[in-house]
Order: sequence, then structure tokens, then C-alpha cells
Amino acid sequence: MLLASNLNNNTFLRQYEIKVGKKIATIEYSQQERKIFLTKLNIPETNDPEKFAEDFIKIVLENINEKKISVVPTSPPIAKFIKRNRRYKKMLPVGIRI
Repeated sequence: MLLASNLNNNTFLRQYEIKVGKKIATIEYSQQERKIFLTKLNIPETNDPEKFAEDFIKIVLENINEKKISVVPTSPPIAKFIKRNRRYKKMLPVGIRI
């Protein structure tokens, strides 16, 4: 089970990280002003990779939402997640539609 308290924002490498056993799952990003571009999702092999990816993306989006930053998902799995979960669409900047 993923916990938000295990999330690490590695600003040096510009990625959110969470440990999965001995491996690390990451979401790479690029930040410009009040927008964060989520560019790549990297997850290690798990028993249920789709469930893990959804939980990980949810934790990262909640963290970003607390900072009141707009999200631009350039990674297809992250864009797909936001499209299926309407409550995160409000985090998109004006003019960006998924």
C-alpha cells in the first residue's frame, strides 16, 4: 500500500519518488512558474502495475494540488488517469483540455 508520507520530491533530479521494496518508482517533471509538466512515469515491476500506477499518480496529484500549482500531463498514462478522474481536471491550466 502506498502512503503519501513515503513520497519524496527530489528537486535536484526533478522527480517525485516512492520506494517499492528495493526499487524506486518515479514521475519526472519540469516546472515553469505556476505550472508543472508531468513528463514521464517510471514504475518497477509489481504484482498489479496498473493499480500501483493509479495510486502513485493520485498521491503525486494530491501533493501538487496542496501547492496550488496547475498540472500539464505530457505523459500518456498520467493524461489518461486525469481523463478518467474528473476531480483532477480542475488542476489543468486554462485552455488545456484532455
